[in-house]
Amino acid sequence: MSKTNEKLVEIRNLKKYFPLSRKQVVKAVDGITFDIHKGETFGLVGESGCGKSTAGRTILGLYGASDGDVVFKGENIHGKRSKKELKQLNQNIQMIFQDPYASLNPRMTVLDIIAEGLDIHGLVKSNQERIQRVNELLEIVGLNKEHGNRYPHEFSGGQRQRIGIARALAVDPEFIVADEPISALDVSIQAQVINLLQELQDERGLTYLFIAHDLSMVRHISDRVGVMYLGNMAEIATSKDLYEDPLHPYTQVLLSAVPVPDPALERTRKRIEVKGELPSPIDPPSGCVFRTRCPFATDICGEVKPEFQEKKPGHWVACHMHDDRYKDAFEDK
Repeated sequence: MSKTNEKLVEIRNLKKYFPLSRKQVVKAVDGITFDIHKGETFGLVGESGCGKSTAGRTILGLYGASDGDVVFKGENIHGKRSKKELKQLNQNIQMIFQDPYASLNPRMTVLDIIAEGLDIHGLVKSNQERIQRVNELLEIVGLNKEHGNRYPHEFSGGQRQRIGIARALAVDPEFIVADEPISALDVSIQAQVINLLQELQDERGLTYLFIAHDLSMVRHISDRVGVMYLGNMAEIATSKDLYEDPLHPYTQVLLSAVPVPDPALERTRKRIEVKGELPSPIDPPSGCVFRTRCPFATDICGEVKPEFQEKKPGHWVACHMHDDRYKDAFEDK
C-alpha cells in the first residue's frame, strides 16, 4: 500500500503529567503536536527519559492524557465512549512492546497468547477456526504451527518478538505503536524484525508509530521522523530531510553521535559535544528546554519558549535560531 496524505492519527498539544506530590509533577510529555498519515511509518526518537515511550502509550490510550487530543479516524481516543466503541478502537490500534521477555504471559501457550485478541473480539466461531487462524499468523511472522503448543520461555528473544507481532496482527489492526521493538534484541536479529515489519506494512497497509533511540534504524524504516527532548517536540521532517539537513541543535547532536560506515570519513568527522546532564522533567528549564545543554544558546532562549514553525515544506522546528524575530541574537554564534 502506498503512503497517502490522509491523516489517520492527529496528536494536538498532548500532555501527560505524573503527580509526585501536591506541588510536584513529572512533565513526561509537555504539549506535542504532529500527524501520522495512513500507510506511513512515523519514527519518534530521542534519548532515554525524553518521554517518547510515554507519548506512545498515551497516544494508544494506555495512559490517560493530562491535556490535549489524540484523534484516530476523526474520533478522540481520550473522549467518553461506550464499551462497544472502546472495544472497536482497541481492535484498530495495537502495540508491540519493547521487552519480548516481559510482555508475554509465561503461563500461557503461544497459541493462547496470540488467540487472546481473537477471543476478546469474537473473531473466530470455533476452536478449529481459532487454531487455524493462529497457525496462519505464526507462518506470517516466520514461525511454524508446532510453536503454538510451546511456552514463551522456550523461545529466543527474536522469536518472542515475532510472537508479540503475531499477537498484535491477530485482530487485523490499522495502526500499530511499536515501542522500541528491537532494542532488547541482538543486532543480528534486529534487521530481521525490521524487514518483517516493513513486509507486513506493504502487505496489510499498516500504519506505524515506531519509537526508538537508534537513529540509524529509524532512518531505515521511517518515512518521517519526530525528535523529542524532555517531553517536547524539537523537530519533525521527512527521514531524508532530517538526516541531510537537521535544523535543531539537539538533532545535530544526536546525528553527530551516529557512527558512519566509512572509516576515513568517521576519523575526520567532528562530534558535537553537549554540556551537562538531561534536566529533570519535574523542573524543566524555562524557555527552550534544551538551552542548558545547547552550544548556541543565548539569553532569549531562557526567556521565551520557541514556537514550532514550518521552515521548509514539511520540515518543522522549535528553535529561536530559525525564527526571523530573533536572528540578531545569534549573529555571533
